[in-house]
Amino acid sequence: MLPPLPRWIAHRGGGSLAPENTLAGIRLAARLGFKAVEFDVMLSADGTPVLMHDETLERTTNGVGKVCETPDAVLFGLDAGYGEKIPRFSDAARLCQNYGLLANIEIKPAMGFERQTAEVVARLTAELWRDAQPLPLISSFSLEALEIARDLAPQVPRGLLHGAVPLDWSASRQRLAASTLHCAASQVNEQVIAEARELGVPVLAYTVNTPEEAKMLFALGVTAVFTDQLERCAD
Repeated sequence: MLPPLPRWIAHRGGGSLAPENTLAGIRLAARLGFKAVEFDVMLSADGTPVLMHDETLERTTNGVGKVCETPDAVLFGLDAGYGEKIPRFSDAARLCQNYGLLANIEIKPAMGFERQTAEVVARLTAELWRDAQPLPLISSFSLEALEIARDLAPQVPRGLLHGAVPLDWSASRQRLAASTLHCAASQVNEQVIAEARELGVPVLAYTVNTPEEAKMLFALGVTAVFTDQLERCAD
């Protein structure tokens, strides 16, 4: 069952105020009053699910190379910014539960690891939230990943994630039993909102970094927005 969605969701953990996809970012989002955070999960070379957006390490850490080729012994010694370490998914999950945050878990598989990543993340999500509320929301650009999540963790809500919304999105939503539709803010239009409203599907838009843009989207019918500008935007 889909939990209540706050209007603002902290993008990649802490937005632009903290190193992305880190525990420091999640803590900051909670301190600033956010009720939900989004973060990305992929696998290390040892198969450990970690918070990371890019397939490579260079942009967000002092490491080099591909995440999927880096063993844990190396990965967890890297600096993800200001002394922060790359978090395990399990640690981020427990932190969200401690703060009562809704977690939007984006399955972000490296190329060639779609099925393995989805299986590990779905199973672990079900285990970590077995007795915890609110349930998280699993999203992914990969329909295969969402299909696996549906089969392995059917009790965890799922969100279809697109840039531009395809014309047949409602068919995918029905097949995957998805609860929400996520898309780029620039791609939100009256047709998408009307179709989603008719189906009872909340629309979540990314990435919205001004209160003015958010106000326009909320007026159009968007339920929630992802933001990097945590200092300017919060419930």
